[in-house]
Amino acid sequence: MRRALRVVVVNVAIFCASAEVLALGIFYYEHGWLFYVDPYRPTIARIEEGSGDALTAVGLHPYFGPTHRPGIAFDLPPELRTGEADEGVATNNFGFPSRVNYPFSKTSDRQFVIGIFGGSVGAYFCRLGAVRLEQALRQSGSFNNREPVTLCFSHEGYKQPQQLLVLNYFLSIGQPFDLVINIDGFNEVALGRINDQYGWDISMPSHEHLDALINVVNQATLTPAKLESLARIVHDRQQLNDIAERSNRTRLASVEFALRHYHDFLRRRYEQERVRFDALPSNPPANSPIHVTPKVRSRTGSAVYEDIAANWRSASVMMQQLLAAKGIAYVHVLQPNQYYSTRAFTPAEKATAFNDGSPFKEGAANGYPFLEKALEPGALSAVHIFDTVRESVYVDDCCHYTAAGNRLLADFIAKAVLADTRTATH
Repeated sequence: MRRALRVVVVNVAIFCASAEVLALGIFYYEHGWLFYVDPYRPTIARIEEGSGDALTAVGLHPYFGPTHRPGIAFDLPPELRTGEADEGVATNNFGFPSRVNYPFSKTSDRQFVIGIFGGSVGAYFCRLGAVRLEQALRQSGSFNNREPVTLCFSHEGYKQPQQLLVLNYFLSIGQPFDLVINIDGFNEVALGRINDQYGWDISMPSHEHLDALINVVNQATLTPAKLESLARIVHDRQQLNDIAERSNRTRLASVEFALRHYHDFLRRRYEQERVRFDALPSNPPANSPIHVTPKVRSRTGSAVYEDIAANWRSASVMMQQLLAAKGIAYVHVLQPNQYYSTRAFTPAEKATAFNDGSPFKEGAANGYPFLEKALEPGALSAVHIFDTVRESVYVDDCCHYTAAGNRLLADFIAKAVLADTRTATH
């Protein structure tokens, strides 16, 4: 018995030592340094309740629709942290990711206030592209030594006419602008199509973002299937946080390796369940205090995209006219998207950027041609700015860009801003 026990102990010890050495080697190959060097150990971030979960992270603004509550952390995903914008940003008094509250007042006549409007691509651009844009403007001799100040008015899921409504509101309360940049297009076709599928008018805020709020306000809309899905989401989120805490605390490379990979598996399941929750139908919210306008007319075939494009153009033209009356420059950018692209993707980027099951793919692929045709005079199409770029520019299978992609978009916008005589003489 003792001999058998010794054999078992020795074999377990050899297995543990081998696993540790193998994990150390893998960690060194992936990161370029030893696991035990604490300052360079990557950690797994917790998923805070209310940060990234549409059921708790957002509230309902009476003018804008879904918006973040003030003080919610707006951290970048780990793969987008480049050192340029790693400092965390919380949402301000209006729920937008910003280090200042609104309305922002100029402290110097040299300040040149730039408002960034749009959806989540715009919000990421505020963190990753705005710094590059500011640098390009400062370095230009034609910018007359002015100091650009970028303010974020973008929110995930926003689509026209939300940008128009947000702009009108902030102008009405005295927010100064010298330039407004509106980066949009994807949400209009991708989320507008989903609205139409669920019987909402295409002009309403995104079903993907507003329906969860309706569920919270009117609990009767939560079906048994949605309740079960919600329970799984909450359970997986707690598990993810427990695993992250243990992984960050362990001193063994083999344990960290196992926990990190299990965390990756569980995170994918968690994200898939959140997508599934959004796709599950709700009970008709007949008694809900939130009233969503149903389709104003039935649309078949390409009519839904024709109307989306017409509404998108109309709202953007109204933004331009409103700003022109106040002597404020306006730059409208049709954002690039992988589902409507002539770019040559590497196998690795394709695995990241494409998902045949994405609820957004059909709307983007079918709707973008109508957006291109509807672009108003003076608007910019950034659809093909990534076509000749070799490095990866898409960070997920929705619509978001890597740090490099955001820098390219910033360069594209900066060039247009500097070529516009309105900004050069403002």
